[in-house]
Amino acid sequence: MPLPFDIPALSGFLIPILVVLALLGYSIRILRQYERGVVFLLGRFWKVKGPGLVIIVPFIQQMVRMDLRTRVLDVPPQDVISRDNVSVQVNVVIYYRVMDPEKAFIQVEEYDMATSQLAQTTLRSVVGQHELDEMLAERTKINSRRTKA
Repeated sequence: MPLPFDIPALSGFLIPILVVLALLGYSIRILRQYERGVVFLLGRFWKVKGPGLVIIVPFIQQMVRMDLRTRVLDVPPQDVISRDNVSVQVNVVIYYRVMDPEKAFIQVEEYDMATSQLAQTTLRSVVGQHELDEMLAERTKINSRRTKA
């Protein structure tokens, strides 16, 4: 009994359709409200996209996801010397978030580590400007001091 369809003709038609569907599935990305996509076109920065549906041309464009939510970094206890040469051990918690995904990804290799190192340096600088009595008496004032990088 002959088949109602020609298998070689059907496979010649079906394979290209499956390839196109696979490429289409590979090119669609969905970014959440708190994410942005840094898109590169042939290795060069093109634009920041998101949130929502993002279409990426496979093999020509690449996208890196960046999380814009506030992050927490716990810095190991630091031994710092105050202005009156007293050794003080200080614990630090850093809260930060990425404001510009392009700069965070392109200009800094590891922005998490860079933020931690900057916070430790700032901590040593701030504590080194105060005497121990001043640090103990005006703790909230010193804690509220912020720095922008």
